Amino acid sequence: MSAAADNAERTPVIEVEDLHVRYGSRDILRDVNLTVYQGEILVIMGGSGSGKSTFLRYLLGLHRPVGGSIKLLGRDITRLKSQELYELRRKIGMSFQGGALFNSMSVGENVRLPLREHTRLDENTMRIMSRLKLEVVDLAHAEDLMPAQLSGGMVKRAALARAIVMDPRLLFFDEPSAGLDPVVSAELDELILRLRDTMHMTIVVVTHELDSAFKIADRITFLDRGRILMTGSVAEVRASDDPRIQNLLNRRPEARVRDPDEYLRRLTGREPRPSA
Repeated sequence: MSAAADNAERTPVIEVEDLHVRYGSRDILRDVNLTVYQGEILVIMGGSGSGKSTFLRYLLGLHRPVGGSIKLLGRDITRLKSQELYELRRKIGMSFQGGALFNSMSVGENVRLPLREHTRLDENTMRIMSRLKLEVVDLAHAEDLMPAQLSGGMVKRAALARAIVMDPRLLFFDEPSAGLDPVVSAELDELILRLRDTMHMTIVVVTHELDSAFKIADRITFLDRGRILMTGSVAEVRASDDPRIQNLLNRRPEARVRDPDEYLRRLTGREPRPSA
């Protein structure tokens, strides 16, 4: 069965149509269209300044775009009221690049925080649920430790336990392997795959780590200057003849052609005079 036919039988979890994001007079994302399906891992890649982090912020509903729509779990988050968006976020988990743990709380308290904020469960039930998720990420022994006592890899896993404590249907990762050694990074990759397979989560990962992307991705989306170059399987990405994608895959610097008039305009802040 072809990938297109397979996708046609699956449920869309994220549907982005004609997304347009502008800061001032500068277009950051333009004509972005993307569908992510139930139970898949989509990896978003691109060079520095390509728009990856901006795209993630808009997928989370942190800002409203200039144009286009973003549907999460069938709801257009660009049109939701604050309370409706708040309710929807209960079904979404987010694991931040630096972990974003509260240093004044133990690991267990950090993991229980979403339950305390969004549910009316009793203390014992919350403790059991947080311990279950700590077991999932192999941190059962660290429940009473403080974030300062954790290694970098343990911080990432504790943040992940907090992100999944409410059993979200959709999980976002921002640079999960950043700052980790290759062995710990590989362990985290395996954990992400396990979450998809055992908890049937749909996962979106923003990363620049090629080894990690090729290991975990069902599909990869490449962004360049705010536009999607391609979305495809690992094999399709490797076979791409787009020089910008091959530059990223092979760590080749991109040749830049400088326009003299544009260079002068940026230096002086003025439009260049027309030649006689």
